[in-house]
Amino acid sequence: MSSIKNIELPDIGDFDEVEVIEILVSVGDTIAADDSIMTLESDKASMEIPSPFAGTVTQININIGDKIKQGDSLISLEITQESEESTIEEEESSEPVAETSTKIVPVMVPDIGDFDEVEVIEILVSVGDELNEEDSIITLESDKASMEIPTPVSGTVSSINISLGDKLKLGDLILEMQSSGTTQTEAAVKEAPSAPTPTKPATVIAPTPTANTNKSVSNVPAGDSHASPSIRKLARELGVDLSKVTGSGQKGRVLDTDLKSYVKQIITSGATGSAIPKVPVIDFSKFGETELQPLSRINKLSGKHLSACWLNIPHVTQFDEVNIDQMETFRQEQKAKGVKLTPLVFIMKAVIQALKQHPRLNSALDESGENLIIKKYFNLGIAMDTPNGLVVPVIRDVDQKSLSDLASELAETSAKARDGKLKPGDMQGAGFTISSLGGIGGTQFTPIVNAPEVAILGVSRSQTKPIWDGKNFVPTLMLPLALSYDHRVIDGAQGGRFMADLNSILQDIREILL
Repeated sequence: MSSIKNIELPDIGDFDEVEVIEILVSVGDTIAADDSIMTLESDKASMEIPSPFAGTVTQININIGDKIKQGDSLISLEITQESEESTIEEEESSEPVAETSTKIVPVMVPDIGDFDEVEVIEILVSVGDELNEEDSIITLESDKASMEIPTPVSGTVSSINISLGDKLKLGDLILEMQSSGTTQTEAAVKEAPSAPTPTKPATVIAPTPTANTNKSVSNVPAGDSHASPSIRKLARELGVDLSKVTGSGQKGRVLDTDLKSYVKQIITSGATGSAIPKVPVIDFSKFGETELQPLSRINKLSGKHLSACWLNIPHVTQFDEVNIDQMETFRQEQKAKGVKLTPLVFIMKAVIQALKQHPRLNSALDESGENLIIKKYFNLGIAMDTPNGLVVPVIRDVDQKSLSDLASELAETSAKARDGKLKPGDMQGAGFTISSLGGIGGTQFTPIVNAPEVAILGVSRSQTKPIWDGKNFVPTLMLPLALSYDHRVIDGAQGGRFMADLNSILQDIREILL
């Protein structure tokens, strides 16, 4: 004997209406208890709704795109008496009892630096996984870095409350862990905070069938777009037809960046008459053997940022060479005493001295582009090569630190960069950047300004050259320098004076040591 049961939307947290973005079942499907039947999406998260019963789908009572709330009818199920009795027995057996106790521990987004929202690009665990404390659970990505978030406790993953592409902020619920404890099951449930995680409804209302309202995923009309309500709202405000925007998110979801890129392309095309032409697509395998190597996340992030810097900043690069004989002599003397100092720490101190004389190079344009923000602090970004790509951590308050302090901090920061342990906050707050290739080689290069900064110093490999002293050619250790700057803020004369003063400071080691 069987009966028809109507499945309603359970309590999903503090949401008035949530949009249906996927229907995961069709009429005629046989499903088990706790099988997901649809996916809902708010402006903060997406969530799958499970069925509280096993049975056969007889009717689907909602459509993709519908806005639904607690108590709305979702689907109708034909349930056999045996399945119903089994479900009732399970519910009765789940009454709170004293047992080898566990508790549900919510895992929230920790402090990840000065970011309002950061995108989820990887979910590294599944429901049922056994985790140890500090195991990574998700990967987040900002416009400057990617970071893995660890779990603060050991236990079993009981629910995952986020999806790929979600934008998270401090305090958002990531997942829930079933962790060892000493409380009863009932008390443990009470400890878990309310969150937009669907729970199995306690009661199921009798059927009220509605004809011709079922609609499955396969029936999505052509041109319909997969996007969150916030993206749809923004598209409406901008007058954008979302069906024309290609989504880069999971299952083709249109992300915030997709919409903005589409609008930017339209504006660029309309303002200039032509967008930047694309390079031709070529099948290189026609010419010989090839291998496809995906770019690392850092490569992708830095590539987008550097492209934006190159396209938006009118660059000028000035080149110079400086006599560092005195600096190298002092450095070797300190090395003989057991004090290891790299040339970079001297360059950092010299740059700070020059920035104090030329504060315009330690500035940024405001949002209007009509005012300069002069920075009174002296933080330097130091470009570092890692196995995964280029990163630029920030060394703070360089003016207040000794050469030895800087050498120690550089070594520690470099190790963290190589191990991928830099946090977003470690790469924020620079006023000026130094990119040194001295340990690799090369005579000169043109560094790209790291916006919103207005200048960057490139350092190449030093070499001994015959330099005319007025009477003879004298072997002299020369260090090549290249200063790139934003020509909207710094003109050639200002850039030249900065380089001249930097040259003077580096030549006379006493100025650095003062």
